[in-house]
Amino acid sequence: MDRRPFGPTGVSVVRIGLGTWQMEGDDRKSCIEALHAGLDAGMTHVDTAELYGSGRVEELIVADAIEGRRDALFLVSKVMPSHATKRGTIAACEKSLKRLRTDRLDCYLLHWPGSHALEDTIDGFEALREAGKIRAWGVSNFDEEELAHALDIAGPGKIACNQVLYHLAERAIEHAVLPFCEQHGIAVVGYTPFGTSAFPPGGSAGNQTLKSIADKHGASVRQVALAFLTRRPSLFGIPKSAQAAHTRDNAGAGSLALDAADEAAIDAAFPLGRRRRGVPTL
Repeated sequence: MDRRPFGPTGVSVVRIGLGTWQMEGDDRKSCIEALHAGLDAGMTHVDTAELYGSGRVEELIVADAIEGRRDALFLVSKVMPSHATKRGTIAACEKSLKRLRTDRLDCYLLHWPGSHALEDTIDGFEALREAGKIRAWGVSNFDEEELAHALDIAGPGKIACNQVLYHLAERAIEHAVLPFCEQHGIAVVGYTPFGTSAFPPGGSAGNQTLKSIADKHGASVRQVALAFLTRRPSLFGIPKSAQAAHTRDNAGAGSLALDAADEAAIDAAFPLGRRRRGVPTL
């Protein structure tokens, strides 16, 4: 499983991790087995949030899945914007820690821009970091203007990552968000890498492109998609899977290297599309 520096943290993190969004709607036993399969395969970047199942995913699925393995993990959670005052950020983190049965998070994110002053949220993050309850902090669903504002407040080297929607049919972050993050040393974590509708997108032509590349490398179509979406050193992916077999397949992308011809073919089959204001969300 390939590893790479996670933004300015100095920590080497696996290229393909484990997402847990919407696991509250899946079979709990199957989810835990899927997370165990991923951890066994080296997918040690585990992403969750207080929002997911109103804390149930943290408490009833992730906590059980990571028990006895905490020290090997890069564990991430998120605070909801409605809680993101300084005091609220600290309290939300402490509740997540209790649900996850751990004393620290490796990274803690603001789930999306909200109405509370970002200065207060960042003050909360810094207080948590100084107390040893988080190692680093970042944001999610921020566009380049919002990132610039956060950078102005925090200063360089403080924002670990920006977690954003990124899949073959939704590549809008490549216009401005990804370049901004790369310029400022911020990791980019792509969520929902297979989209929310049929996969692969793009009809038969796109499917055939991915299949041809997959056959060339002895890989699966999903592995090829994940490899493309993590093709640059700044990029990480956190696919969600509630089935162990699917998780093991996702893990195979962590060591798959596409060549320039592969990337060009995928780029042509799944065009970047037009630039638009803001970042896409679900």
